[in-house]
Amino acid sequence: MTKSNISSWEKIGNIGVITISNGKENYLIEPEFVNLSDFRKWTNDPELKGLIIRGLGRNFSAGASYNDLIDLAKDANLFTQKIKAGKQILDFIEDLDIPVIAAINGVCFGGGLEIALACHIRIATEKALFAFPETILGLIPGLGGIFRINQLLEKNNIYELILNADMVNALDAKEFGIVDYISESKDALDLALIKIKNLTHERSKDV
Repeated sequence: MTKSNISSWEKIGNIGVITISNGKENYLIEPEFVNLSDFRKWTNDPELKGLIIRGLGRNFSAGASYNDLIDLAKDANLFTQKIKAGKQILDFIEDLDIPVIAAINGVCFGGGLEIALACHIRIATEKALFAFPETILGLIPGLGGIFRINQLLEKNNIYELILNADMVNALDAKEFGIVDYISESKDALDLALIKIKNLTHERSKDV
């Protein structure tokens, strides 16, 4: 297992797993939850057939804490650089030519939700919760999440999630189109591994 910023990398067979790990809530200290050069190196593996992104423990990620956001915003140039770096990582995830699954346990808020939206498939446990709480502070999701969620949700649901900063449970998230599958297991990684192995098997047959 190797580390990069607040994330770790391991391979399970030919499947890569990135685990976000920063305290109980897996807060994103900054948008760049993994170094892009490390990410490129990890995924530049001809044997790699799929990727799963998860949070360690009971939560995917609560995004940035209020205090971290305030501290980061004190330096406008640094804030802009960090947002740009975060967007580059999420664009990189979205553009990968292998399937990428977000395995979502518990809280998936703010930047955490933006990470999940950049993945090709989202699998959540029944107790998962989704929100953009930063909108209460007058902040707009800055890593491309608005654009991505606009492709998934109807207008009324966008208002609920973004403008009202409502928390959405897993069942409603699936109905809205944010979540693709709900895992009956307490750990979404279990179903994610099954789904991604099925996907990679089908892709290899097509080739």
